[in-house]
Amino acid sequence: MEKYKRNLIRNIRDIAKVDRPREKLSAKGPEALSNLELLVVLVGCGIKGKDVFAIANEIASVMDRDFYSLSIDKLKEINGIGETKASQIMAAIEISRRFIVQEGVRIKDADDVLPIVSELRNKRQEYFLTLTLDGMHRLIERRTVFIGTLNQTLIHPREIFVDAISDRAAAIIFVHNHPDNDSSPSKEDILVTSRLLKVAEIVGIEVLDHIIITKDKIFSFRNKGLLDSKI
Repeated sequence: MEKYKRNLIRNIRDIAKVDRPREKLSAKGPEALSNLELLVVLVGCGIKGKDVFAIANEIASVMDRDFYSLSIDKLKEINGIGETKASQIMAAIEISRRFIVQEGVRIKDADDVLPIVSELRNKRQEYFLTLTLDGMHRLIERRTVFIGTLNQTLIHPREIFVDAISDRAAAIIFVHNHPDNDSSPSKEDILVTSRLLKVAEIVGIEVLDHIIITKDKIFSFRNKGLLDSKI
């Protein structure tokens, strides 16, 4: 994300009104703004001794370092960003991500899944997600089904497949993370997968994969020959 030339502009009041980010957005549309200018619009205003561009520039630096681990707490570490503003920024990012992942993303292999669920790499709890797909293996919906230690008694097939049926999905992918950074499936992971495969066969929805995400690795049941289904 580009740095703002603060040696040229010291304060937003020094910019001609027509070129200020908010006015520029209104007149020319969001595509006319730089990344930093878009952040300025989100932040809104500065604080005493620190203008809005300085705050936006710090946010840009945090995003550059590790966008996928961005959180409300990390944003609040920036002087000038409180709980409300941090929440607004995270909400804007999340709603954008949700619309983007639904724009005809086609899943060909496990590597195509990773960008859709990449934030799982840094989660400290286990998350179990489902991705429903149409007959062309295009993403229909991503859902978080369960948070906590994976256990077959807690993963209810009816909750998973009722949504998949509602989506008129032809296929489904299961994804969960291992916070301990061990990508190997546990005995419980294998039991849960086996149970879900049996239900999938009954309802006529193909299980394309079950993927385990860690900070550094991914494990694909399909790639390891643990599923009969093929993408």
